[in-house]
Amino acid sequence: MTAPMTRPENPEDRPTSMLQQPRAVWAVAFACVIAFMGIGLVDPILKQIAEKLYASPSQVSLLFTSYMAVMGVAMLVTGVVSSRIGPKKTLLSGLALIIVFAALAGASGSVNSVIAFRAGWGLGNALFVATALATIVQASKGSVAQAIILFEAALGIGIASGPLVGGLLGEHSWRAPFFGVSCLMVIALVATTVFLPATPPTGRRTSLADPFRALRHPALLLLALTAIFYNLGFFTILAAGPFALPSAGIMEIGWIFFGWGILLAFTSVVVAPALQRRFGTMPTMIACLTLFGLDLLAMALFTQHELVIVLGIIVAGAFLGVNNTLVTEAVMGAAPVERPVASAAYSFVRFAGGAVGPYAALKLGEKVSIHAPFWFGAVSVFIGVAIVLAGTPVIARALRGEHAPASHSTGEAEAVLVGDLD
Repeated sequence: MTAPMTRPENPEDRPTSMLQQPRAVWAVAFACVIAFMGIGLVDPILKQIAEKLYASPSQVSLLFTSYMAVMGVAMLVTGVVSSRIGPKKTLLSGLALIIVFAALAGASGSVNSVIAFRAGWGLGNALFVATALATIVQASKGSVAQAIILFEAALGIGIASGPLVGGLLGEHSWRAPFFGVSCLMVIALVATTVFLPATPPTGRRTSLADPFRALRHPALLLLALTAIFYNLGFFTILAAGPFALPSAGIMEIGWIFFGWGILLAFTSVVVAPALQRRFGTMPTMIACLTLFGLDLLAMALFTQHELVIVLGIIVAGAFLGVNNTLVTEAVMGAAPVERPVASAAYSFVRFAGGAVGPYAALKLGEKVSIHAPFWFGAVSVFIGVAIVLAGTPVIARALRGEHAPASHSTGEAEAVLVGDLD
């Protein structure tokens, strides 16, 4: 019998508003905004990079693939690093890597160099993002759900502002967005250094095997498998969307994805908790995944109509925002392991598994038809719906605290109290 998955709370720490948080929380949240800009930053400039560096659409899609693949694999070591040097040093290491590799990507002279430096950027993002969520949960006042909403808000604002920053700077040069993020990350590095108190390593040192042990818990594994196929659809939109809008310029694509990101941010913070209270976690998750699949299906059927693609991209943000919040919160309670370990295991599977999506989608677009990328995305999401439907009883029991035993003995490590930050 494991300890309940709650963080010890002092009633005096509960704020009257979720916005009443320590400066350390806001410093990390600000850094999260800048970090998540990297996801959509390259959307408005994908076509420009392809033109200037003489690359095909599938080649430039590797800017997403290398970033996600390295980030997914690196998630396996985030807990190991954090438990040895402490969360603050891990956060700062991640920020420093992003600063360096974003600048190097902007200075590159070939598409292969940009792809390689985006991979380095993904390593920095892994160290930062996985530790940031756990840090915000630990340092914030109020409930864990409120802390996750704050994290998702930062994620949404970052994803929303990324394409806009990319568009504004990209009108001057495709290199400018990379240099811009590098400069913003310097500000985030300083803010985190100043406002986040020292966080020396505490508790048990985690190992590389811990995330794999965590995946032996059926609920966490089901959520991670669902997220692979959900991410295939997610990144199909990011990679294939700009190429399905041949008449749109850099700034137009930036505004389209800005609208997508604004909806994502709003629904993750405002709509997701309301739907969760009204309908429950699993019904809402299934409904939003299904609607996202139908959205991709409409884009597949009417790819030649740019208005449909524009509306499809923007509307997808609503479904993605709700799903991001619900899945992140579910992962935190899906297995009786430490939160950083659960986050590392889940993120490894979804990012490493979903990394193939952008390249596969645009390769299909080159070899089959302009409709093929969105068919690929739609089918992938519906596979995810099938997995979560089949696994609903197991996941629902885990969310109630009735954890099924792992498929193999995972030892004493999995009985550690979840409330402690590694």
